[in-house]
Amino acid sequence: MDGTAVVPGEAGVGMFSATDTQVPSFEEYAAVSWPRLYRSAYLLAGNHADAEDLAQQTLIKAHGAWGRVRASDSMDAYVRRILTNAFLSSKRPRGRRLELLTDALPESTATAGSPDDRMALWPHVRELPPQQRAVVVLRYYEDLSEAEIAETLGCSRGTVKSTAHRALKSLRSALDDQDRLDSEGREG
Repeated sequence: MDGTAVVPGEAGVGMFSATDTQVPSFEEYAAVSWPRLYRSAYLLAGNHADAEDLAQQTLIKAHGAWGRVRASDSMDAYVRRILTNAFLSSKRPRGRRLELLTDALPESTATAGSPDDRMALWPHVRELPPQQRAVVVLRYYEDLSEAEIAETLGCSRGTVKSTAHRALKSLRSALDDQDRLDSEGREG
């Protein structure tokens, strides 16, 4: 399984559901799902090393629960929930962290309305608290509905809405601050 570079904002599509006539083996599922799983892990983790670890942890957990995964209505939704829960669990405080990992994206030359708009937001999305970041990634990068996000996170739609609201408010504030600093820099 390679950790090829991913571009936040590329559309991911589901591969397997309960309506499929032939249920794949774990190995088949893992091989087909790896690119999408790794992409989602990267969007959540924010750097390639943690994304690869997160995607691999997800597959290990999925393998251990393969009977339940195969029996679910949507294997992709089940595995996405494992991934999201693993990410959120890893962000819960457990004492002092001895390292600070960064994987800063290069500066973007995005213009309003360009496909690079999502990339321009990415540094600010990375600064959101884990729960808000998960909601933003699932909603705006993975294009899941509020109901799908609520199911993935194991919470109500109202919680998804309020979390998204707080995240968007934080993003707007960060962008306003950035615009203010940019304009002060040009004047001075």
